[in-house]
Amino acid sequence: MEDQIRLAAFNWLRNQSEIYEDVLPRRILESGFEFQGERVTLIGASGIWKPRQFKSRPISITTILNGPYPDKMSDGFLSYKYRGTDPNHRDNVGLRLAMETKTPLIYFVNLSPSKYMANFPAYIINENRALHEFTVALDEEKYIGVPIETNQVNEPAEFYRRKYITTLVEQRAHQHSFRLRVFAAYKSQCCLCKLNHTELLDAAHIIPDNEPKGDPIVPNGLTLCKIHHSAFDVNILGISPDYNIHIREDILQEIDGPMLKHGIQSLDKHKIILPARKQDYPDKERLEMRFDKFRKVG
Repeated sequence: MEDQIRLAAFNWLRNQSEIYEDVLPRRILESGFEFQGERVTLIGASGIWKPRQFKSRPISITTILNGPYPDKMSDGFLSYKYRGTDPNHRDNVGLRLAMETKTPLIYFVNLSPSKYMANFPAYIINENRALHEFTVALDEEKYIGVPIETNQVNEPAEFYRRKYITTLVEQRAHQHSFRLRVFAAYKSQCCLCKLNHTELLDAAHIIPDNEPKGDPIVPNGLTLCKIHHSAFDVNILGISPDYNIHIREDILQEIDGPMLKHGIQSLDKHKIILPARKQDYPDKERLEMRFDKFRKVG
């Protein structure tokens, strides 16, 4: 029965992730879904969560990005701390049993208050009692339910596949968290034109995340609508360290329709809309680095 509930949970989460674009409200996870007339919850007060229908193995584990518990990535896998320090605590025993039986779990990442990303299947692949922690690996959904003897035919391939997927999940979680925090700082509006339809907004990096100083932090972020994000990326517009918008000279001289005139040209020499908190303002050093590229193009 537990295996059937797990598969039903995976299917339900897959649908919910599509509806909510990967960022799930806590309330729906606490409420859960109905299975054969009973309500199955997926998250609760404990980071290691076992719904009442389960005997000992949990259904999910949760980590908080930049939270109080030092869960971290190590060699491409997640180090997940014990509940407390007692290896015989029932939650730790449950994870140990999940490891021994190769049970697939749900790995929730708390991105921001009441916002979560769901990842599955997650497997407990090792335990370090000296450090009071387990090692967690993420895998592809298509391997759920593959017989153990089949799944171990090529152990090196499985190891590197899981390492790659776990790393990707961690990167995606930080990207989602960055977007949520930048949107919150700018009250979900484009900092150039005030457009506030989130489906038309991006959390843009001032310095790209694949470059030095491209950290996923709010002072390296701007909320930009799709058009202004593209214009910023290709240096049609730039933002100087004094928070002024600059439109490239050849674009200012161009004659076209109302979108160019009112959507881009009219922004020249205006200031961007700044966050309410000064600590969230765009970093001036990063703006100078990015604006230097704009000047060279112009």
